[in-house]
Amino acid sequence: MPAVAPPALSAPAPKVPDELVAAARDGDRAAFEALVRATMADTYTLALRLTGDEEDARDVAQEAYLRAYRAIGRFRGDAAFTTWLYRITANCASTSLGKRSKHRHEPLGDDAPLADEHPDTDPVAMATAGALRDRVTDALADLPPRLRAVVVLRDVYDLPHEAIAAELGISVPAAKVRLHRARRRLREQLFPLPGEEAEARAV
Repeated sequence: MPAVAPPALSAPAPKVPDELVAAARDGDRAAFEALVRATMADTYTLALRLTGDEEDARDVAQEAYLRAYRAIGRFRGDAAFTTWLYRITANCASTSLGKRSKHRHEPLGDDAPLADEHPDTDPVAMATAGALRDRVTDALADLPPRLRAVVVLRDVYDLPHEAIAAELGISVPAAKVRLHRARRRLREQLFPLPGEEAEARAV
C-alpha cells in the first residue's frame, strides 16, 4: 500500500460514481478494484487515526476491503458507499485494537458519568489553523484507542452514534460517554482553562 501523508482533520469523502458501485455490486471485479483505488487513501487514513500505528492501519485497511468485497452484493445503498466502507473499517479497527489490548486493564467504565463544564465544545471543530491541526492530530494520537475511535468517527467522519455503537460493539449510551470523555480530554489539552494545565500534568 502506498505511503499516505499524515492525516488532516477534515475528511471529505471521495466522490464515487453510483454506476461504479452498482457494477461492483453486480459482481464486476474491475469495478470493485476501481472503488479500492478511489477510496484507498481515505480508508487507510481512517485506519491510521483509529489504530495509531502504520502497520496495524495497513492490516485494518486490507481486512476492510476483503470484508467489503465479500459483502458488496448485499450493499443496499441506504448510505453512501464511503460511509458503508468507513463503518466496515471502524469494525475492523475495533477488532484489531481488541486483540492488541485484551490483556490491558482499562479501569474507566463507560457507564459512569463524567462532568464537563463545557460539553458543547468540540475541540476538533475548533482546529482551524494549520499548527492547531497538528496539535489536534497529536492530541488524538495520545487518546486511549477506545476514546479516539469514537471522537474520530463522530467529529471527523460524522457517523451517527448508532452506527458508531454498532461497529464498535458497544451501546449507544457508552458511545456517547466515550465521546464526552474524549472531547473533554482534547479540550483540556488544547484549550485548557486556568488550573486545568496543572491538573492535566498531574494525571
